[in-house]
Amino acid sequence: MRSSPGTGRSKSAHLLRAALPCLALTSLGSAPAAAQSITPDLFNPNRGGFAAPDTLPTRRTAGVPQAPSDALPTLPDPGADPRKSQQAPATSRVGQVPTYGLPAANGASGSGYDSLNRKRQQPKFYPGQAKPKRPLGPGSAPPPVTPARTLGPPRIAPPPSETAHKPPVPPAMAGNVPGQPLRRRLKADDDAFGAVGDYAGSFLIKGGLELSAGYDTNPARLNKPVGSPVYVVAPDLLVQSDWERHALVADLRGSFSGYTNNMPATIDGFASPSPVEIDRPDFTGHVDGRLDVNRDLKLTSQLRLRLATDNPGSPNVQAGLQKYPVYATYGTTVGFDQTFNRFQVAAGATFDRTAYTNSKLTDGSTFSNDDRDFNQYGGVGRFSYELKPGLKPFVEIQGDTRVHDQAADRNGFLRDSDGGYAKVGTSFEFSRILTGEVSVGYSARNYVDPRLSQLAGFLTSGSLIWNASGLTTVKLATDTQINETTVPGSSGVLVHTYGVEVDHDFRRWLTAVGKFTYGTYDYQNQGRNDKTYSLEGNLIYKLNRNIWIKGTLRHDILDSNQSASSSQGTVVMVGVRLQN
Repeated sequence: MRSSPGTGRSKSAHLLRAALPCLALTSLGSAPAAAQSITPDLFNPNRGGFAAPDTLPTRRTAGVPQAPSDALPTLPDPGADPRKSQQAPATSRVGQVPTYGLPAANGASGSGYDSLNRKRQQPKFYPGQAKPKRPLGPGSAPPPVTPARTLGPPRIAPPPSETAHKPPVPPAMAGNVPGQPLRRRLKADDDAFGAVGDYAGSFLIKGGLELSAGYDTNPARLNKPVGSPVYVVAPDLLVQSDWERHALVADLRGSFSGYTNNMPATIDGFASPSPVEIDRPDFTGHVDGRLDVNRDLKLTSQLRLRLATDNPGSPNVQAGLQKYPVYATYGTTVGFDQTFNRFQVAAGATFDRTAYTNSKLTDGSTFSNDDRDFNQYGGVGRFSYELKPGLKPFVEIQGDTRVHDQAADRNGFLRDSDGGYAKVGTSFEFSRILTGEVSVGYSARNYVDPRLSQLAGFLTSGSLIWNASGLTTVKLATDTQINETTVPGSSGVLVHTYGVEVDHDFRRWLTAVGKFTYGTYDYQNQGRNDKTYSLEGNLIYKLNRNIWIKGTLRHDILDSNQSASSSQGTVVMVGVRLQN
């Protein structure tokens, strides 16, 4: 068979590939064999000892300049004198700044970061062109204010940003809804367990109710004590406006003390100096208003009401009463407050009326107290000058006239009178640690009846608050008054009262309050002098902002220079306060 042309060419290629190796072996076999020669460079441990530098694979290519430091070091001559060697020392790259193709901060332009801290080129503006504010850079913001360290539980540090670790807030609450009015910013509240209150329009309303029960060893303040269980209901209400201009504040506080036991109608065969029913109401309230005419002129006004009874153990209490007669003192003050730079003038006209209910006797009859009712007309002015912020001395002058409904009282004395006082003092505020007002002066009152001598005396008035620490507050108060009396032949009663109160927080929810009060009652022209002492301690446990638990222990002492008029009594009470 004949083979195809493709098959013949394949066989010829195979023969050619077999013949080429044979020819190569034949040529190698005919060459003479030679061994490798041993030279001193074979055992040279230095770089380039096995090959010339020009044949190294790491040599620099043509066209690139070669630094002297890249050349191979030259071996020193062992026989040469080192002192006569003129060879320069080898250059090291350690510690040298490398040189690159572009200098540092070449592309920073005029606003980028420049590591060389070179002066930047300031942009130029045309005349009248608005200059944009430079953005705040790192470290430009003021350092955060570190709050003063106070005793108490440790505070948790805030998150690193305003939005970190915070749940999302609805847009209506965040104030981001278009057209929504601005939300009212809440004021800082120093009392973590104080009443929050509710808003009614632009008025903040805070209310509370305190219910207490306990035992009083001598509620009528008799020389021979007669005890009785006691309960007290004490509501209070505070309404305060939240206006940019003008102001209106109403502060109403009252209480009712009820006793389950009655006092004896007679003692040792005589009518008891104490009523049989000794329940007593007490209320103090005032509404203050201010109208800002301009920055320096303000119109002021006040409405006030005092509802109470005579104090137990007072000689003004009639013998043989069934219950205490209640009196009400209500009035108003209308005035102005004008500022002339640092000089301030405040003046006002006053009117007050005092009225008593009729006395109900144990035999069922009534006795009129119209002779104790009177009207008082007067005026008061204060002139003050601000020496420096927080210190404002003042001078205050007051005068009034008292006109009784009946010219002569039950004992035939004419008790209409004119009186007043003058005092000097200062108000101060030293970095919120010591604030208050103190004054001293002189008070006097002249009576229409020549048988009643002038009633005059030294006057002290003031209120002082000292924040001794973050947990302790000390309050001092003093006051002087000239009160009316029914004691025959006595012009009146000069009353001095001094009090101190210390509040201490063991915890933010546990507060102890200690009070001490000292008072003197000087009955003019009668030689009777009464001294009162009251020592009180309170412990308040605050469950939350709405519920407080309160315990009270008080001891009262009445020391009189009249026989059988001194008394003592101790009150123990436990109660709860509800507030909002």
